[in-house]
Amino acid sequence: MIIAFNFVAWIPIGIVVLLVFIIVGWVIKTYNLFVGLRNKVRNNWSQIDIQLKRRFDLIPNLVETAKGYAKHEKDIFTAFAEARTMYHQASESNNVELAAKAESGLSGALTRLLAVSEQYPELKANTNFQKLMGELSDTEDKITYARQFYNDSVMRINNQVEMFPSTIVASMFHFKQEAFFEITHEAHRENVKVQF
Repeated sequence: MIIAFNFVAWIPIGIVVLLVFIIVGWVIKTYNLFVGLRNKVRNNWSQIDIQLKRRFDLIPNLVETAKGYAKHEKDIFTAFAEARTMYHQASESNNVELAAKAESGLSGALTRLLAVSEQYPELKANTNFQKLMGELSDTEDKITYARQFYNDSVMRINNQVEMFPSTIVASMFHFKQEAFFEITHEAHRENVKVQF
């Protein structure tokens, strides 16, 4: 007895199975893309965090050097302390917006400190002050580059979260848009300029 196998009857089932495999493969690929993008954003944020911590660690030494020369400039030193406290809170909670606000506050205080240093030639001539300012300038450059890489990563994941059809996978697995590292005050949009 010969059993006839009807290939024509299996073609629609084969097409459905193939489509299921294609869709499942696309979902897996898109999910992995989101995981990679999210991890890149986290890594780039940690690079900013490292440089901001370095900057905040340099500031107390700079402030101590300047205190001896500019004793009456207490508001600058208070602004440094407030920005540092705000940054530590932001760092502990991974709050990008709060970190940007702290960074802006620090940049403003640093700008005022540089203006004060212009009034004290002996402070500008202090080798310790010059060394710290050189390290600070290097850190500022690193912060600028790290901020750029972070924001590029955020833009890429945000695009994927919003674009169709990847938005379907984003909503299924609760991937969300990330926050850009933005400067909140127009006066602080420029890097701190370090001059000797």
